[in-house]
Amino acid sequence: MATNFKIENKTEGEVRILELEGYLDAHTAPQFESAIQEEAEAGNLRLVVDCARLSYISSAGLGVFMSFIEELREAGGDIKLAAITPKVYQVFEVLGFPALFDILATVPEAVAKFAEGPREG
Repeated sequence: MATNFKIENKTEGEVRILELEGYLDAHTAPQFESAIQEEAEAGNLRLVVDCARLSYISSAGLGVFMSFIEELREAGGDIKLAAITPKVYQVFEVLGFPALFDILATVPEAVAKFAEGPREG
């Protein structure tokens, strides 16, 4: 079964927005991992992941978030999540992501959250 997955990048001020679309699973996680790695290597440490069109996420997809969060925070950046559909949010919630990540209703809210300074914890 072919899984459709797409990432679009945008810039808003000092924040990079990664728009995810489709299925983020074991087959597509490496693509997402490469996208975050490229942003980090380019010095883009403030990332907002727009999940509005993300229809599915597996543990492999969640693992990508976990593998970068410490590295980005130690370098003064962060990953914030925005516009997660209820179905996908349930997966994040079950695994405790709301305690680890800022999850906001909209992309503009997530971008604005960076102006508040680093997340505690």
